[in-house]
Amino acid sequence: MAKLNLLAYILPPDDKTFYILFEKSTHVCKKAATLFDEIVEKGVSDERIIKAKQYKHTSNDLIKETLTELNNTFVTPIDREDIQLIATLLNKITKKIVKASLNLRVYRLENNTENVVAQAKTLLQAAEELDLIIHKFKKVSSIKEMTESNLRMKDIESHGDEIMFHAMDALFSGGFDALNVIKLRDIHKDIENALDTCYSVSDNVVNIVLKQS
Repeated sequence: MAKLNLLAYILPPDDKTFYILFEKSTHVCKKAATLFDEIVEKGVSDERIIKAKQYKHTSNDLIKETLTELNNTFVTPIDREDIQLIATLLNKITKKIVKASLNLRVYRLENNTENVVAQAKTLLQAAEELDLIIHKFKKVSSIKEMTESNLRMKDIESHGDEIMFHAMDALFSGGFDALNVIKLRDIHKDIENALDTCYSVSDNVVNIVLKQS
């Protein structure tokens, strides 16, 4: 039995195991971004809050599964640190989106600003592009396709930066009371962080593909 366990450790797992886990984590990011957009558009409800918490638990379970698989694997299809990095960043995206979703309930904002709405739409766009690039990563698509996807992600992230600039400019223009400034700034920062992390995943994936080509 000990010999069999040693062989299982030395032999590489199914080549797609880690890619499948990345893809599952990305689907959770996309669901969380879709939910955040829905909350911004239609309001917070108990059902939506339960969903947000479920996505966070699913994402946590997926990173644990990925790290357990990594610890039990001697030969990996890509560098071990890259697997850990991608898994950690994907988990971070979902956690930031869920945090912003829950804060929309806790902060009891009466209305969402145009900038919050614009940020939610941009985040959803980034999550959809992330889903695409991770799928291409799993399929071992050409570097050209991966780079094109990464450039689209960069454009989305830059658009997110612009929204963040306008949001901060509006917040500190004197048109909001101090408490609302703190609340809205927190939500904007979490979504901006999620957007930046979507680009980090995309950029790291392209770098991994370049290393292997």
